[in-house]
Amino acid sequence: MSSSSIIERFGASVSKLRFGLGISQEILAERADLHRTYIADIERGARNVTLRNIEKLAKALEVSTAELLSHTAQTASAGQPRLRRPIAGKFAEILLVEDDPNDVDLTLCAFRKARIANRVQVVGDGAEALDYVFCNGKHAERPPRDPPSVILLDLNLPKVSGMEVLARLKANPQTQKIPVIVLTVSQRSPDIQESRKLGANAYIVKPVGFENFSQVTPQLSLRWAVLPPGLGSREIDAR
Repeated sequence: MSSSSIIERFGASVSKLRFGLGISQEILAERADLHRTYIADIERGARNVTLRNIEKLAKALEVSTAELLSHTAQTASAGQPRLRRPIAGKFAEILLVEDDPNDVDLTLCAFRKARIANRVQVVGDGAEALDYVFCNGKHAERPPRDPPSVILLDLNLPKVSGMEVLARLKANPQTQKIPVIVLTVSQRSPDIQESRKLGANAYIVKPVGFENFSQVTPQLSLRWAVLPPGLGSREIDAR
């Protein structure tokens, strides 16, 4: 195997492990005390890596140096690194509140490509979103003590607007701590500032990809389930 191929395989392993932790390149760079562009160059296979920096990356990715190199070897032999599963615990359930079927498909596709196995519950309007969170209507049988771990909330919704949903969630002591990430079409949208005032935790410019999603979630302490190769369409339970 050529040296350039090994570098590419190593970069792919770093990228997969980073996605498995649900962190951005910026967060990985901070953890490893390396520059953001250096991490980007590594992941695209354009940078040689010293042993010292391999050790830094392994520590930042929460694996040993031997495990990181083993992932690279597995990538070379099997085409993909084997990702370790997160420690035991309740994995994050994502509530996606989006009425545009195309945006729903793009979001679910992004999570499938990242091999994220967390359950994604999809609802298409603001009224059903409130019913789901508060266990009313057709969601009355849902356990009230099992709220979603994070809510991806489009603001332009039928029946009840996303802004109203956000206001009601943040005004209720039982739901105000649920992280809400607002979906917007532009970084300059006036809705961003208004949603921040109402208590939104972050925002993402659509379409949602796992890269931009992972950039806003590290501070939320969420757990991600990353599937090994070969499980295909069962990676995300979207209902």
